[in-house]
Amino acid sequence: MIVVTTNIVAGLYLKNPNTADIQALLVHDPHWFAPRLWRSEFRSVLIQYIRHGTIALVDAWDLMAAGERLVDAVDIEAMSARILRLAHSSGCSAYDCEFVALARDTGTVLITLDDKLLAAFPSIATTPAAFLAASG
Repeated sequence: MIVVTTNIVAGLYLKNPNTADIQALLVHDPHWFAPRLWRSEFRSVLIQYIRHGTIALVDAWDLMAAGERLVDAVDIEAMSARILRLAHSSGCSAYDCEFVALARDTGTVLITLDDKLLAAFPSIATTPAAFLAASG
């Protein structure tokens, strides 16, 4: 089980330089979790791709459905005080700190491509490539 940020989900479905590592991550550990927030963030990414003409609306629907089948969304709203503390002390957004809080609460790693999260939370946040390298 791993916690993934939205950019990991997006990178799985919307090809980028990290897609191969993200695909390998999925093979290595197919149990992905994220706070419910990931759905709204992914919809936002998809609409940007639609507006830039990169994908069609019907493709976005398919990608959203695929993501929802893959990622187990977890409700963590009861942790507001902790999320606010994490955001305050790190300088990261409260949105991003939802992912950090979930990883901490579940005792697992946070997989992300977000440089700010990687810098602020080096003991819990890592990239797909670094995670795979450390996993052997």
